[in-house]
Amino acid sequence: MKILLAVDGSKSSLHAVDSLIAHADWYRERPTVELVTVHLPVPRLPGLAKVVGKDQLKQYYREEGEARLAEAKRMLDDAGIDYEARILVGQVAEILVAHAKAKRCDMIFIGSRGMGAARNMLLGSTATRVLHLAGAPVLVAR
Repeated sequence: MKILLAVDGSKSSLHAVDSLIAHADWYRERPTVELVTVHLPVPRLPGLAKVVGKDQLKQYYREEGEARLAEAKRMLDDAGIDYEARILVGQVAEILVAHAKAKRCDMIFIGSRGMGAARNMLLGSTATRVLHLAGAPVLVAR
């Protein structure tokens, strides 16, 4: 089974990692994981390209993404679960669903609330959007 595991470094997303690890023995074979974090694109501002180059922007996304993935990677390594880590850029829910489809993931694991502005809602806006867009089953960890 191939699972897309979305993380953003928040407690909720790390709870999703815990949940996946705790239930890894539910599957016939150990799942393989597409460990993904998605960074919103930096807004295009007039004159930004004169100050910030493409390489600097790529480095920024890479550094931010690695920081978001670090704890999840450690947890999966400790549990002996194979994964491919990816840092993607775009609209979060749309990118998660598109990546899950492109990589033929059987399921999407996501935390119920992440780092977004809607922290106090019952279910985070990104998780809600993924539920509406996904063609694969979605497990929302609370």
